[in-house]
Amino acid sequence: MEKLKKKTPSFSFWIWVIASIIFRLILIYFPKNLNLSSRPEVSTPLTSFRRLAEGYWLKQSSMSPYAGSMYHGSPLLLSLLGPLTVKRIEGQPDHLLYSLVSVIADVFSAMLIRATGQNLRLAYLFSLESLDLVKQIEVSEILSSGDIAALIYLWNPFTIVACVGLSTSPVENMAVILCLYGACSRLIPLAAFGWVIATHLSLYPAILIIPVIFLLGCGPDAPPRKLFLQRHQQEEVLNQSKLPLGFSWRPIIHFAFWALLWSVYVLVLCGISLKQFGGIWEMFKSTYGFILTVEDLSPNIGVLWYFFAEVFDFFRNFFLIVFHVNIIFMILPLAIRLCHRPCFLAFVYIAIFSMLKSYPSVGDSALYLGLLGWFVNELADMQFSFFLFCGYFGVSLLSPVMHNLWIWRGTGNANFYFATAMVYACLQIILVVEGVSAMLNHDRKLRNLTTGKPRDAKS
Repeated sequence: MEKLKKKTPSFSFWIWVIASIIFRLILIYFPKNLNLSSRPEVSTPLTSFRRLAEGYWLKQSSMSPYAGSMYHGSPLLLSLLGPLTVKRIEGQPDHLLYSLVSVIADVFSAMLIRATGQNLRLAYLFSLESLDLVKQIEVSEILSSGDIAALIYLWNPFTIVACVGLSTSPVENMAVILCLYGACSRLIPLAAFGWVIATHLSLYPAILIIPVIFLLGCGPDAPPRKLFLQRHQQEEVLNQSKLPLGFSWRPIIHFAFWALLWSVYVLVLCGISLKQFGGIWEMFKSTYGFILTVEDLSPNIGVLWYFFAEVFDFFRNFFLIVFHVNIIFMILPLAIRLCHRPCFLAFVYIAIFSMLKSYPSVGDSALYLGLLGWFVNELADMQFSFFLFCGYFGVSLLSPVMHNLWIWRGTGNANFYFATAMVYACLQIILVVEGVSAMLNHDRKLRNLTTGKPRDAKS
């Protein structure tokens, strides 16, 4: 009977996975693919399927894929996914092959999220056992945090819309998750590969180098090391086997070596691909330069497009620096406070740059909302959860309506659509603030239980 209970959650998990695949395939066969590929919430200048097809057509015509300022993605992505924009299967939708790649990327990402969540769960339970707090802390037994996170990622409407909308976000998200999985599993070459590819595709994941260093140097998320020392001091017995590992530089040096190796390999491939079209410098100018200078001011769910459409040209460079440095300013304080929880730190970083990046899309939100499922036990007491759920749901409905009133019906203006973007940004800020607060409260709760203080104590 106990074995059956243990197998039931796993069996139900795979049923939900298969159902998510079938649901995606059904949506892919809808006429005109629901026109999701033309939505500004789904496709940005960096993730658009149409721009990818345009870049591949230019390259096949012996012209630079970056000519005409249409394509701004990776030349490697163009070589891998570009042929799928022109290949057809008789009697099937024109975008079927490309859509299948997105479906596979989503499922593979979910499996990596599940495996990483299982590692985090084991580390969490080991920490509670070392602190003798297993019986005092409630742990979900219906589904593990890895299963919950994987299902949240697969069934998140943002994930489904990004997949069906022919965005390149599923591939970019897969690279980020591959990096975190490799670091959490101590597969250093895989972690370095994922980090290099994610940075190459989107630039912003470069800041994930900090949580990756903590993962490799200290291991998965755990309570602060001083809690273990306090516990064993109270017992007057110091059991080294129950203490978390100290910081180690050896895996970090290995990671730096592999990251350098993969970076050189990627740059060589890019150089070969663009040998006739200006070389690597043309790629840097049209990808990273395009991201940092915010040249395209077409509407999206971010806040930068409206601001730079209104700002005077004389102050443009100043505010470009301010917006981009704003992300960097948050890195160090969060790293100092959450260094013992590198996976949660990675979640916070992803949420921050998804909110402040030049060209955000719902695919970015799908990533950090999926990773949030890793911490269902630690964030069980997070406030405003229902408010955030309703807020995300409301913005998802209002954003297309406001865009339609502005662009097609002419009964609104840009402020209508920008208002939803502002609300969306505020929701993400609340999510990050409340998430960090709940995690720190959880650590405080563990400290109080370890030292014997009441649960409601604040210090």
